[in-house]
Amino acid sequence: MGARPPPLGHVCDLGHDAADPATRLYQTNQRQGFHTDSADVVALLCLRAARSGGRSSLASAAAAFNAVLARAPELAPALFAPVATDHRGEEPPGARPWFEIPVLSFLDDRLTVIYQRRYIESAARFAAAPRLDDRQRAALDLFDAVLDDPDLHLEMDLEPGDVQLVHNHQLLHDRTAFLDHPDPARRRHLLRLWLCPPVGRRLPPAFTERYGSIEVGRRGGVVPRVPPVVALTP
Repeated sequence: MGARPPPLGHVCDLGHDAADPATRLYQTNQRQGFHTDSADVVALLCLRAARSGGRSSLASAAAAFNAVLARAPELAPALFAPVATDHRGEEPPGARPWFEIPVLSFLDDRLTVIYQRRYIESAARFAAAPRLDDRQRAALDLFDAVLDDPDLHLEMDLEPGDVQLVHNHQLLHDRTAFLDHPDPARRRHLLRLWLCPPVGRRLPPAFTERYGSIEVGRRGGVVPRVPPVVALTP
C-alpha cells in the first residue's frame, strides 16, 4: 500500500516547510484546513497542548453538502466528479503519484467524503494530472467556505489526556495554527492512530486507488493489530 505512516503517528511541529509538497501538514504549526485522513477511524491522544492555538474542529460532510445545495445547487454535482489528489509520496510501488476520486460519493444511501484541498492543488505539480475546471474550483471554494462557517463546525481544545475519535468517512477535521513553548519538553504533542475496525460501511470502488483495498476490516490506515510497544518520540 505504499509508504504509509507507521501505526502510531506523532503530531507535532518538526519545523518542516508547509509549502513543500513532501511535507505532511501535521508536522508543522500551520493550520491544516478541513480534511479527511486515510482510515475508517482517526484517533488522537493529546500528550501536551500548545502555548496557544492548535484548536481542533469537526464538521459533518452531510451538513456541508446541504449548505452547498442551499447556497449554489448548480455547483453541487461537481463535488461528485473525480478530481486529482496528490499521494504526497504515499503511492503504492509502480503507481502514479496522484489518484482520482470524487470529494463526495453516495453508496447504500450514505454520503462518504474524502478531501484534502491542499493535496488537490498540489496534484497540479504533475503534468499528466487532470486540472480543475472553473466549475470544480468554484464548488471546492464553496465547500471550504461552508466548512469554515462557525455554524457548521464544532471547535474544541484538546488538553493532556483527552482522546478524540473521528469517523473519517462522515466527518472532516481541522486544526488551527499554533504557537509553541520555547522549551522543547513543553511543546505540543499528540499521538495519532489510524484504525480499521472489523465492521464499517462499504466504500465506493474509487477508494481502491487510495486505500489499496476497500474490504471492510482490511483497508486504509492500519488494521488494529499492532505491537503493544511503540516509540514515544517522532
